Amino acid sequence: MGSSKQLCKTLKVKVIDAHNAGEGYKKIAKRCQLAVSTVRNVIKRWQIRGTVEVKMRSGRPRKLSDRTARMLVRKTNQNPHLTAKNLQEDLADSGVVVHRSTVQRCLHRQGLHGRVSRRKPYLRPHHKIQRLKYATGHLQKPDAFWKQVLWTDEVKIELFGHNQQRHVWRKKGAAFHEKNTLPTIKHGGGSIMLWGCVAASGTGNIARVEGRMDSTKYQQILEANITPSVKKLKLKRGWLLQQDNDPKHTSKSTMEYLKRRRLKVLEWPSQSPDLNIIENLWVDLKRAVHARRPKNITELEAFCKEEWEKIPSTRIERLLAGYEKRLQAVISARGGVTKY
Repeated sequence: MGSSKQLCKTLKVKVIDAHNAGEGYKKIAKRCQLAVSTVRNVIKRWQIRGTVEVKMRSGRPRKLSDRTARMLVRKTNQNPHLTAKNLQEDLADSGVVVHRSTVQRCLHRQGLHGRVSRRKPYLRPHHKIQRLKYATGHLQKPDAFWKQVLWTDEVKIELFGHNQQRHVWRKKGAAFHEKNTLPTIKHGGGSIMLWGCVAASGTGNIARVEGRMDSTKYQQILEANITPSVKKLKLKRGWLLQQDNDPKHTSKSTMEYLKRRRLKVLEWPSQSPDLNIIENLWVDLKRAVHARRPKNITELEAFCKEEWEKIPSTRIERLLAGYEKRLQAVISARGGVTKY
């Protein structure tokens, strides 16, 4: 004999049809090979509900109420760097004891997921104003303008790649909201420091910086590498030097050097590596160099120079072709951080 919980819908309908035809419980039970109590239960439920469909069961009540869920969302919106354990402890203080995974599931239902916090420079209000001014002032510049720019930068590359990750609670598409990013400071450590330059036509010189980089050493690097790079890249008269606003780049002695050499410098907003296309090439370089697994500093330097020369000009051309989108992203963020 079968139970009512195991009956298929077809058999239940058959029981109801037989009952409507005037058959008794025992006769229906015998014909359908069911217990009399099962037939009685099917008919009784049909009479009460008007259907043989199984009613959706509510299951065990959730430990976190809707109000508590909204509170968790508010907390993560205010501070996305809170961990599930932090939230669990906050709930325990208010008398709600749940497992950490319960907190995670609750946030997942609200569209919030733990993700690695993107590292971005810390932007003060005046930085955002400068970035917005730069973006709006250069948005309509023609392609010919950007082809006359010599992009420069320094980078530190470690012998063994290092990645420190932090997680935040955020929704899809919110990776680059300022509160979801992780502020960084330039040159946080590494094995060798490199200076490099590129233009639309390809990569220029790359040089290792020995010891501490100061204004004097920076000027020596420019003196040794700018002219050969300009000739190699075939930049025309009136080309512009791009450099960031690091103190050694903007010191009195460096500014006098640039003036003496008649080097025109591109106006540049502070804390804006996302506007420098060479940053993307540093990522390419690190990836290529670390794939070769250098064993010592000598190999690291050699691999860097070799891989730098291998970067195709088409890669740089693509970066410049999308430069207008970078400027538009800065404008849309009102000078704030972008995905670049």
